[in-house]
Amino acid sequence: MRMIDIITKKRDGESLNEEEIRWFVDAYSNGDVPDYQASAFAMAIYFKGMSQAEAAALTYAMAESGDQLDLSLIEGVKVDKHSTGGVGDKTTLILGPLVAALDIPVAKMSGRGLGHTGGTIDKLEAFEGFRTEIDEEEFIQLVNTNKMAVAGQSGNLTPADKKLYALRDVTATVNSIPLIASSVMSKKIASGADAIVLDVKTGSGAFMEEIEEARQLAEAMVDIGNSLDRKTMAVISNMDQPLGRFVGNALEVKEAIETLQGNGPDDLHELSITLASHMAVLGGKADNEAEGRELVEKTIKDKSALEKMKQFIKGQGGNAEAVDHSELLANANITSNVVSASSGYVSGMHAAEIGKAAMMLGAGRETKDDVIDHAVGIELTKKIGDYVEKGEPLAVMHANHEETENVAEMIRNAFAFSKEKIEKPTLIFDTIY
Repeated sequence: MRMIDIITKKRDGESLNEEEIRWFVDAYSNGDVPDYQASAFAMAIYFKGMSQAEAAALTYAMAESGDQLDLSLIEGVKVDKHSTGGVGDKTTLILGPLVAALDIPVAKMSGRGLGHTGGTIDKLEAFEGFRTEIDEEEFIQLVNTNKMAVAGQSGNLTPADKKLYALRDVTATVNSIPLIASSVMSKKIASGADAIVLDVKTGSGAFMEEIEEARQLAEAMVDIGNSLDRKTMAVISNMDQPLGRFVGNALEVKEAIETLQGNGPDDLHELSITLASHMAVLGGKADNEAEGRELVEKTIKDKSALEKMKQFIKGQGGNAEAVDHSELLANANITSNVVSASSGYVSGMHAAEIGKAAMMLGAGRETKDDVIDHAVGIELTKKIGDYVEKGEPLAVMHANHEETENVAEMIRNAFAFSKEKIEKPTLIFDTIY
């Protein structure tokens, strides 16, 4: 088989068979296909697309290129959740305990964040002593015992995807629906889940800013998952403003705990309940979303989800007392208000700019070697639809250094105002099976 023939076939809009796709993945992983040919192939896919069968074959081949978790020793239907990323998105910290409290195993592989805030692993490390470097045997034991565990991703998980993604990043081929879908789903397949709930974000703080692009990506990922015998569904949610009120690692952990206590902000509560309800359906505990919602809400009211979070944190070496005493989590030395320069209703917010501002305070990484400050971040006191007077706080910065005026200006500039009353934005746009 020759790479030039595969490139030519895709360039001309023809469909590749499974054997050709698998040959490419193996050959590129082994270094037998040079970057310049892989770049041409990625560009051909960018312009010509892939069928559902092609994308599924690419997904499975990349999943098989490295380590795969065998979760067959875990009792029950293993349900995973993936978000395409956003600002203030701490739903995994809430969903895990909600679903585990329903006796549905949550066996999650997560990574560290590169960007405005840390990933799930970074947030969890706000709990003193929490560890994610655990081997497969202990991981399975923790899930069977606590119904929940979160581990750091194996360095050899989907190596073909890592190599291809790095190439796409420098060849302007990242924004290809089939390549994004196969990249995301290859990691989910390799992680061993039986069922997958996807939270596909759209808006100013999302990778897919336009709702139609988000819908296309959601449909592609759902099709791939279902064709590979993983029960898969997706929710398309709004990321035109940060989720909840806080952006920053320990701050987001505190807000997640408040949500499990029944005191979380409306948008974070609603999205968490919606996603958990679908996980309850895929996990076999509910016949439909409404029934799942009733079960999930009950775990908040009876505190079983909160107790599950303590059990999970303690099981992985963390200080579970911080769940009841959030003052034990890291706190910033300096808090300062970012005040509004005008009066009116908040009509818009550039979520990505809020995220960048949090990163400048130290909540995220610009490079993989940067060290995260768990204590710092941003508290939003106003969101879209709220009225604000000139001089009234829009946000509060939590910082550990005093040079924050440029960050304050970035936050201020992320807000747009209107003299007319603005309705609260739609949170969930669509559900795709």
